[in-house]
Amino acid sequence: MIGGFLLAFQDCLVKFSAEGTSFWQFQTLRSGCNFLLLILVPLFLSIKLTVLKPMNIPKVAFRTVFLILCMFCFFCAAPALTFAQMAVGLYTYPIFVVIFAAFLLNEKMNYLKISALFLGVLGAGLVLKPWAVDFSKFQMLPVFAGFFYACNLFVLRKYCSNESPLAMTFAVAIGFMISGLLGGYVVDNFILEDALKENMPFIGIGWPDLTSFTIAIVAVASLFNLSGNLCLVKAYQTSESSFLAPLDFLYLIFALFWGKIMFDTLPDLMGLLGIFLILSSGVVVAFQANRTGNNIVR
Repeated sequence: MIGGFLLAFQDCLVKFSAEGTSFWQFQTLRSGCNFLLLILVPLFLSIKLTVLKPMNIPKVAFRTVFLILCMFCFFCAAPALTFAQMAVGLYTYPIFVVIFAAFLLNEKMNYLKISALFLGVLGAGLVLKPWAVDFSKFQMLPVFAGFFYACNLFVLRKYCSNESPLAMTFAVAIGFMISGLLGGYVVDNFILEDALKENMPFIGIGWPDLTSFTIAIVAVASLFNLSGNLCLVKAYQTSESSFLAPLDFLYLIFALFWGKIMFDTLPDLMGLLGIFLILSSGVVVAFQANRTGNNIVR
């Protein structure tokens, strides 16, 4: 829950700064700040820097690729979508989590868990309104982000449960820096289509002029991004992903909160009903876990 609250604010900052920077520039600078902060953590705690080295580099790198794809799909249409639309699109990921948990992790799926996930998906539909005439194709991009986020959770649970959260977060920082620099170079030197730059400027521009405002936003976003991801990594290492998925829907409430504070936007009544259904799914799963005596952290 703490991780979700921090990341919702951080994600809101990315959309807030979208007009003055690019996805590639923001990712590179933010990840660079994360890189420096993570190096300072072992020094501050008087432990060896080797704590930042993953035990299984290929598997951690594989997980990092999924996160890079997830963030690209989530943010690339940020200027064209409301923050609530972005967040709800991402939160279609429990559909994929259920499939992975049942067929690949052999986790037990009972009626209450499945019902809770169904409520969550139904609520997401009420917010996204795929049947509406003005439904934008850009709204599907956060749904793809949800798929890649679920892939990341599967790899995290299946292959990286013994890795240090610091090491995995360090790997993500390096991966985002490399992808940001590479993406910005490719866009600036090989993407010549003006239509892309006009319709999707956040990814159609490689490295715009760097301003002090962007640097300040990046520094704050880095702090919240690093703290939030450390919380989420530890959570998914120590509990069933199918349990945390519905509970993780609280991110949407945090997204509504920050969206109202920073953009003065809220969904309509149908959208709010969808958010209520999403919250209900988390309550049902938490109630079932308490009734059966299961703890969130094992």
